[in-house]
Amino acid sequence: MVVTGTVDGLHYELHGGPVAGREVVLLSSGLGGSGSFWGPQMAALTARWPVVLYDHRGTGRSVRELPADRPYAVADMAGDMVRVMDALGIAKAHVVGHAAGGNAGLALALSHPDRLGKLVVVNGWSRPDPHIRRCFDTRLHLLNDTGPAAYVHAQALFLYPATWISENSERLTAEEPHHVAGFPPKAVMLARIGALLAFDVDERLPEITHPVLVSATADDMLVPVTCAHRLAQRLPNAVLDVLPWGGHASSVTDPEGFNASLVRFLEGA
Repeated sequence: MVVTGTVDGLHYELHGGPVAGREVVLLSSGLGGSGSFWGPQMAALTARWPVVLYDHRGTGRSVRELPADRPYAVADMAGDMVRVMDALGIAKAHVVGHAAGGNAGLALALSHPDRLGKLVVVNGWSRPDPHIRRCFDTRLHLLNDTGPAAYVHAQALFLYPATWISENSERLTAEEPHHVAGFPPKAVMLARIGALLAFDVDERLPEITHPVLVSATADDMLVPVTCAHRLAQRLPNAVLDVLPWGGHASSVTDPEGFNASLVRFLEGA
């Protein structure tokens, strides 16, 4: 059973409901923002829990604009998680976030600690890193100087290992027109990147006492694995799991290994 809806412009889906009296898992995607990113995880998760997907504000099927009265921030992404939970009557959820979604999970832990059960931060960070800045500078140049098609064509280099790109080249080429057609408005993407580059909760990590799985990949070309080590060192109740291979989007390239670690943590092992 899938329940779909919209709250304050945010498109959401509930898979495997109802939620009353049950633990719920909410999945929050990275910079692209689309809930469909989590396709490789859905069977493993919905076999055990109700699962909430949503498209970040400004992306996918959600409203394609951001508030214009102030700079957009990762804290706003956390606020949108609360809006989706409220719409579905969910008092508390386990949050699994990839990159931007993981950072938003950290922000949620600080702003609404009572709404969060366990947290999984996948290839996220607590403060800006020079390598991340360099990668985003490159993406910004592509978007500003060339356009969405060039941005989409290059993004596989940041997301996947070289061997996986070689083996899946036809698939990636076939998907590019779809990604270009669904690309967020330029102003939205610039604001989302700006929010990630401004994100810094490093000094507040000791305040987050929730159980946290810090999931990382040793060969991530966008977020250095040292960012995960820092999260695990500074979060009071964290477990670090580093996959040896899989790139930034390890949930796509190695779903079996990623899902096994994710389920173990959510089940309490």
